[in-house]
Amino acid sequence: MTTATTILALLPVLTSTGRGSDIMIPMAIPSFGGMLIALITLFVVPVLYSWKAEVQLKRASK
Repeated sequence: MTTATTILALLPVLTSTGRGSDIMIPMAIPSFGGMLIALITLFVVPVLYSWKAEVQLKRASK
């Protein structure tokens, strides 16, 4: 939840064109990328864990 709100809060900074945006955009890009990776990891890790558990159960049943 915090990651999603941070990503949404950084969108106006990334799309700004006003005064000071030449300094703020390069500072916001790594934060946005890090939060995006954290959000992707939030979904990928449980899926991989479940997949590994299924594979182990299939091997045990044979």
